[in-house]
Amino acid sequence: MTDLRAAVESVAQLSTVWHAMVLDRDGGADVRDLPGLAVRWADCRFAFWNAIALNEVGVDEALLGERLGQAADIMRSKERPGFLWLFEDLLADDARAALEEAARRAGLVNAFPGTGMAGDLLPVPEPRHPDLTFERVTTDAHLLAYADINSRAYGFELADGRDGLAGSTLWKREVYAYLALRDGDPVACAATVEADGRLFVVLVATEPEHQRRGYGEAVTRKALYEGARATGLTRATLHATAAGAPVYPRIGFEPNSPMGFYALAD
Repeated sequence: MTDLRAAVESVAQLSTVWHAMVLDRDGGADVRDLPGLAVRWADCRFAFWNAIALNEVGVDEALLGERLGQAADIMRSKERPGFLWLFEDLLADDARAALEEAARRAGLVNAFPGTGMAGDLLPVPEPRHPDLTFERVTTDAHLLAYADINSRAYGFELADGRDGLAGSTLWKREVYAYLALRDGDPVACAATVEADGRLFVVLVATEPEHQRRGYGEAVTRKALYEGARATGLTRATLHATAAGAPVYPRIGFEPNSPMGFYALAD
């Protein structure tokens, strides 16, 4: 698969998965497919559920400026902050060279980088880790633990993560979400969900004091193992932050399009 095809796959996976995640939240959801923009905005406190993605192929410099301005205007109209997800391999060369200046003119700032990844890697062996046991998320208490791990790992307030997951039926029934437990205490989490013939990895996180011990990789393998066993799918996709990017190639994922997560500068 070429980089361009991988980038198209990556943004399509985001659009499909976030459609379900955003509608899972109560009220205020904005789910629209506009020319060049996929709006998936829950307008909740959990910023990752407030997303807009550029999804055209071969966007040139002039069109990029127009699309960034449109996205920023939508973001300013919302109560809660979120991110514009931009997959660089979708841009023409002139647009990529002009990206940071175009973002500045639109009132956007690159908040942090990411990388799209995918691989025909399933099934994976059932994981083992000497420190851990695994438990599927099936209760509201599990959901709160999952949310709190993400909040602490990403530097959010606990109420932010809880606003993204608390009370979700989707996450308890249709998402293959797992907690990694050390001595009975949740220390890491990962989930997979079926999306257009692929297994998409979402919201992987480890408690800050337990990082760099292989816990995130182990629980990601568990979510992949169980998701593949239930669905029979063979291809998996994800979007990695810089912190998680070194982990996933060890599982079999191949990096594709560089990404930027853009937030409003004002």
